Amino acid sequence: MTKAPHRRGADRTEAIMRTTLELGQEIGYARLSMEGVAARAGAGKQTIYRRWSSKGALLLDSLLSLHEPALDYPDTGDVVADLRTQIHAAVDLLAGPPFGPLFTALIGEAQYDPRVAAALNERLIAPQAAKTVERLQAARDRGQLSEAFDLDLAMAILSGPLYFQLLITQEPLTHAYVDRVLDALFTGLGPISRAAGR
Repeated sequence: MTKAPHRRGADRTEAIMRTTLELGQEIGYARLSMEGVAARAGAGKQTIYRRWSSKGALLLDSLLSLHEPALDYPDTGDVVADLRTQIHAAVDLLAGPPFGPLFTALIGEAQYDPRVAAALNERLIAPQAAKTVERLQAARDRGQLSEAFDLDLAMAILSGPLYFQLLITQEPLTHAYVDRVLDALFTGLGPISRAAGR
């Protein structure tokens, strides 16, 4: 029994994406090319170019379609512990093996390719930012955070140092660094006591 055409197409797409990740891990993003992927996957170049506009778009789809990050927040009642759990998982994804260097390269590529930037924001960054704000909102509703603090700003303050470390200084992005960022942020995010406000 032969496979339906749409299933064969899906199998071919998955094979191309798996090849992209394998080749990217072997030779790095800078040397990755659409032609190299086509040759390794046994696919025509036009097949790949019809589906993906650039190697950045191909890598993004490969990473997020085959390895969709499981970065949902727990809700234990302790907002700092929950943020720590989720951000540690994000750091492991973005900075650790096996795909850390490819994610880092993809974030860099987004600075030059507006389509990659838009797709990265739509599929990864915006959903994660919304989950973070939602978790912070739940904590604020419980009186664990200052009512006056801007939660979107809190999200930016929380993520900014991580991207700075990952992309600008290129120093190791570690759990210990995440913990330092959280400690610094929540010193200012905490609720203000009535006595302190007088």
